[in-house]
Amino acid sequence: MSAAVIQLLVLAGIAIFLILRLRSVLGTREGFEKPPLPPGDRPAGRAPNRPDLEVIEGGPDRDITDHVPEGSPAAQALAQMKRVEPSFNVQEFLQGARGAYEMILMAFEHGELERIEPYLDPDVREAFAQGIAQREEQGLTIDSNFVGVRELVLTKADFDPSTDLAEITVRFVGEMTHIVRDANGTVLEGSETEIKRQRDVWTFARKMGIGDPNWQLVATGE
Repeated sequence: MSAAVIQLLVLAGIAIFLILRLRSVLGTREGFEKPPLPPGDRPAGRAPNRPDLEVIEGGPDRDITDHVPEGSPAAQALAQMKRVEPSFNVQEFLQGARGAYEMILMAFEHGELERIEPYLDPDVREAFAQGIAQREEQGLTIDSNFVGVRELVLTKADFDPSTDLAEITVRFVGEMTHIVRDANGTVLEGSETEIKRQRDVWTFARKMGIGDPNWQLVATGE
């Protein structure tokens, strides 16, 4: 074999090595890719070989728009809450509201307001206390067990920038067993197997940007 042929084989071997090396570093293109735009269709001012980049900054806050319509008064109020308190999270608030609903509802059913007093506005606490006192005067006792929350929807949000006071209204549909007995133990309503649906609309309030993270129940309705 001549020296020229040997030289060509060596060069070919080097070329194949370099190609394989580049493929291992850069990878290969597979799947669907957009064809290159003709020169006349490229946006003005963009370099010909620069890829299109999707701008995601400044988009809607999914933590808000997952729960209320974008641009609605509720969405604007929630955005203001986040500006005052960047750590505020709507989804985390709703998870806490779910737990608070069960805790407060069961405390009222069992007549145990002392353990939930920090979470009640004074007017709400007074209304709850009157309801419990009225049951006791009639000799009624309640036996309830919480089953779960069937529905939880954020229906309204308000924010007062002059006081940083935030209010969020949530509609709950809870499921529970609910038995009412008279002074003799006779069942007047409900049973251990009948699941009752409890519908409530509660409003929670809190001053944003302060150390206390607890919301208070300030209004109730159906």
